Amino acid sequence: MADPSAASATTSTLVFLGAAVAAVPLLRFAGLSAVLGYLLAGIVIGPSGLGLFRSPDALRTVAELGIVMFLFVIGLELKPSKLVSMRRDILGLGLLQVLVTGIVLAMALYILGLRGAGLLAMAFAFALSATAIALQVLNERGALATAYGQKSFAVLLFQDMAIVPFIALMPLLAGLPGGGGMSQHLPDIALAFGALAALVLAGRYLLNPFFRLLARADAREVMTAAALLVVLGAAEAMHAVGLSAALGAFVAGLMLAESNFRHQLEADIEPFRGLLLGLFFMSVGMSIDGQVVMGSLAFVFGMAMLVMGLKAALTYALLRIYRQPVADAVRASVLLSTIGEFAFVIIPLAGTLGFIAPREATLYAAIAAITMFLGPVLVKLAEPVLARLAERQKPDEDMAEDFDGAGGEVLVIGFGRFGQVANQMLLAAERNVTVIDRNIDRIRAAGRFGFKVYYGDGRRLDVLRAAGAEKAAVIAICIDDREAASTIAEMAVRAFPQAKLVVRAYDRVHALDLMERGVRNPIRETFEGALSFGRTALMALGLSEDESESIRLDIRRRDIQRLLRQRDEGILGGTDLLIGATLAPEPLSEPKRKGRDLTARPKPAVPAAHGEGVTGESS
Repeated sequence: MADPSAASATTSTLVFLGAAVAAVPLLRFAGLSAVLGYLLAGIVIGPSGLGLFRSPDALRTVAELGIVMFLFVIGLELKPSKLVSMRRDILGLGLLQVLVTGIVLAMALYILGLRGAGLLAMAFAFALSATAIALQVLNERGALATAYGQKSFAVLLFQDMAIVPFIALMPLLAGLPGGGGMSQHLPDIALAFGALAALVLAGRYLLNPFFRLLARADAREVMTAAALLVVLGAAEAMHAVGLSAALGAFVAGLMLAESNFRHQLEADIEPFRGLLLGLFFMSVGMSIDGQVVMGSLAFVFGMAMLVMGLKAALTYALLRIYRQPVADAVRASVLLSTIGEFAFVIIPLAGTLGFIAPREATLYAAIAAITMFLGPVLVKLAEPVLARLAERQKPDEDMAEDFDGAGGEVLVIGFGRFGQVANQMLLAAERNVTVIDRNIDRIRAAGRFGFKVYYGDGRRLDVLRAAGAEKAAVIAICIDDREAASTIAEMAVRAFPQAKLVVRAYDRVHALDLMERGVRNPIRETFEGALSFGRTALMALGLSEDESESIRLDIRRRDIQRLLRQRDEGILGGTDLLIGATLAPEPLSEPKRKGRDLTARPKPAVPAAHGEGVTGESS
């Protein structure tokens, strides 16, 4: 089979699927990224390998849909609230990393003879890091919630956001004539920005009602079709006005990031995104000319090591300026030293636009691929040394993580005032409980009372596994740190699906956040305590125990219904369930007595009648 056009669609599909199934697991078993497996599969079946396909460009149009969907998913994950909370690291550390690294790499490439738009494109492409590889390593190590994990994530977020406008501007830069100026292109630029503004407005005001309407039809295939329609429609709209198709998908995802349908859309898009993104990387691997690479093997490997060394050194220096510990700075700098997946978008695009020659495009793509091979290997080799260095920098944690004997049917995370009471109930039911906590003083105090509490940070995936989370029937998260509780809950939902989660929520907002992360019934300690308090107050007023309990259960039922509606409709959802709510057209419960104006002075001649109270509206 020499050409995909000469072969049946079924045969071509079988070759692609077979190559992916053979190559990807091999690299994953070796601890490397699936992206490298797709690249390797493309090289093997492409012109430089077995020659099963000789026209990789014929597949590029379809394969680039994977990049479009990848940008859509990135937009879905970049919730505006999340961006605001991380703005200092994203706009500070992320911007500095891209600027400093890009400038230094541009100087190196300038010395090598690269000029003009090609120099700008290659410096930016090499400054990016491999998001898929970095996040995979962080997730596998349970390090996303650590200090270096958060810093690395912030840099990757800025890079992902910077990719979109850069790719969008590349076609415009290519269209500018050498001596002409920009005046003749102003109408095109105005049209492009007008289309972008229209897309933002449509996403803000039309997409949510559109998906709500489709959700009422209760047809899964229609929702999937609608998700594809939104992604491809937004991409085509931007492409039609001369901007990047990926930009349209990104904006559509960003507009839906706060939507109630975000998780559903991500689940619908994920299979298409994964397969098409794999097809894209395979087409990139097929486009690498093996003869050109072998003829310049020393240059390719030398440049790969030079780029990784420069990026690691510069990122390390920036992290130290941001006062990160030495071990964390080294971890993050090695993790971010690779060249990212989007280099395989920018490099072919730069070649198509005439920024660089085809031979240079092949060499630069090979350099990027080699860094992606070497990066995860260096992270794995450096980890033992970094772990020992991190241990020496811990100020007071002289207790080792020893989980010998752990592995009960219940894993309790946190042994503070809340966790101690919960643990008492579990022990009273004669359940086998494993408790972990990271407060050394608390662990020692528990030991004096005869309790066995293991030292460990529940935010780390490896710690949870060592404590028996993979075999636990219930994971109880009892810590009072809302961000850490949310991180652990999200990790447990993904990594330990067999366990039922019982999570302590700090407040209502935290409960809604936990529900968004997959926790079905978060326990709000203040709410439950307030219900008991109100029940006791009613009994003190003379109500019977049964009547007080009936009121408590009714208020609890209303509140849970309101919480579920807030999850689906926003913070004002379910206001009609509140007794005496000011936003409801009429109160659910009629006031038993007339109200009075508390701000008005009572007339001396007419004393206020005994027993008057405030209305539901006043209270």
